[in-house]
Amino acid sequence: MAKHKEEKTNVMRILDQKKIPYTARFYEEGEGPEGTREYGVHVAQALGQDPARGFKTLVARGASKGIYVFEVPVAETLDLKKAARAVGEKSIQLLHVSEINAVTGYIRGGCSPVGMKKAYPTVFHETVTDYDTVYISAGKIGAQVELAPGPVLELLGAETADLIVKEG
Repeated sequence: MAKHKEEKTNVMRILDQKKIPYTARFYEEGEGPEGTREYGVHVAQALGQDPARGFKTLVARGASKGIYVFEVPVAETLDLKKAARAVGEKSIQLLHVSEINAVTGYIRGGCSPVGMKKAYPTVFHETVTDYDTVYISAGKIGAQVELAPGPVLELLGAETADLIVKEG
């Protein structure tokens, strides 16, 4: 399986083109219950990462039919009301899995905020700026990029907001 470690993803090519430094991180595909919070935590642990520094990409449609991208820590749950407020919508709903590829160009589990088919409004959970580096998908299952949050926020024109469900 070493060969996929050499392959650059579209995300990596975009970051190279924009001169945004990153470190590629790879993990074995199919480890853990994919598509769940436990999967994201499992991937973080497999890579020796703090799950709070790993961000998952969630894509939603607003009441106005606009598409939005939300990045939240892998162990957390997106609060749909907070997300809607963050983008000025009455409400939002996560896209159905069957729509992910058509809207983003990525498959479920390998969706990255970098390099989508179109530039959608993107909001990261506010904790993204608490870290020197964070992890986001490199655009395919089995690959992530570690990078400083500032340059990726700037590249995407992304905002930050409180987006997660508070436990308790």
